[in-house]
Amino acid sequence: MKDKLGLYTATSLVIGNMIGAGVFLLPSAMASFGGISLLGWVLSAAGVIFIAHVFSETSKLLPNMDGGPYSYTRQGFGDFTGFLMAWGYWISIWCASAAIAVSLVSALSTFFPILSSSAVAAVVTGLGAIWLLTWVNSLGIKVGGEVQLVTTVLKLLPLVFVSIVGIFFIRWENFTPFNRSGSSTIQAITTTATMALYAYLGVECATIPAGSIANPEKNVPRATILGTLITALVYLFGATSVMGMLSAGELQHSVTPYSDAAAIIAGRQARYWVSAGIAVASFGALNGWILMQGQITFAVAKDKLFPPFFEKLNRKGAPSASLILSSVLISLIMMMNYTKGLVEQFKFVMLLSTLCSLLPFLFVSAGYVVIVMEKRPPASIMGWLRVLIPAVFAFVFSLLAVIGAGEDIVFWGFVLLLAGVPFYVWNIWRRRILREL
Repeated sequence: MKDKLGLYTATSLVIGNMIGAGVFLLPSAMASFGGISLLGWVLSAAGVIFIAHVFSETSKLLPNMDGGPYSYTRQGFGDFTGFLMAWGYWISIWCASAAIAVSLVSALSTFFPILSSSAVAAVVTGLGAIWLLTWVNSLGIKVGGEVQLVTTVLKLLPLVFVSIVGIFFIRWENFTPFNRSGSSTIQAITTTATMALYAYLGVECATIPAGSIANPEKNVPRATILGTLITALVYLFGATSVMGMLSAGELQHSVTPYSDAAAIIAGRQARYWVSAGIAVASFGALNGWILMQGQITFAVAKDKLFPPFFEKLNRKGAPSASLILSSVLISLIMMMNYTKGLVEQFKFVMLLSTLCSLLPFLFVSAGYVVIVMEKRPPASIMGWLRVLIPAVFAFVFSLLAVIGAGEDIVFWGFVLLLAGVPFYVWNIWRRRILREL
């Protein structure tokens, strides 16, 4: 038990992987909508809480099952669908990690200006962070979890500071007009809710290394719900404070809205504290997703849907072979951002990966009902309502988010998923040949 993750560390996986550098920029991205974007945040938080509830309840039905969204999809819909979710999710982790590494370099450029002027320095720094954290996670999940816990606490400090203290600096006239977008109220709310949803990717992270968490039947669901609620509160209070302190014009042109808000509260030096927080947020999120990439592929390989290479553990019990391969892929994608002619492709890959992150929400929401029917069917109508209401809400919200990604992303995202089919067929064929030999 001493080598397993406790409740606080499991919760930090959820919070730490959700809160990356992107959330520090979202108030600026939503500035053109006005105060109505706060309702988007509320709607998004409500939808994600339903999704967290579904993951939480499913983890109670399948305790000790590693793989989270992959395992739950496989349990509900079979090997092939489970494989496709794992394939897409694994790819989305490479892309998300590469984007986070770029964000980390950008945040560090506040303190080291050479990182914004030298592509070589930026690439070396990004690669250094990726491989340092790959090494950290190769020392075992306990070490990776401890790093995650520390970085999560550190990244929350500037966010909580601006969120709470900033309330006393709010100018209410900054919220008028309430809807600046020129579109209808419903459209403005749904658009901002879709934008906000991307800040919640990672809600599933405590379910992925379930077998490495102490008392998983209790701690996994608790960590999932607790992490989601803490993150939602930080987001809501933070967005309210930042929008209340900066006018719409200032917010639209700000590339560091939280830093600008902190400067209003505590002077110009506070900008550096928030910039440091952004760097820590990126570093912690990168650590969390590198940890996830090893755990998800290990879970799939245990079920013989990935080659045995991914199942290899080092003497610390970490899937080091999988970590190394995944980090090589992350490194290659990150370097695209600093290569002339590949920057646009890098941006497209980032957008494409969002679909692969959203689809597991859709399939787990539907699979939850199937698993309940198999494992613990309710004996009353009220029991069925307690299952169906959150599952339906989570499914509809996930479906709207997938649609909101845009038809081009949906099309190419499904192409990306189907690209895994030959890999699946080859692995089945390889296993059959080996059995015959």
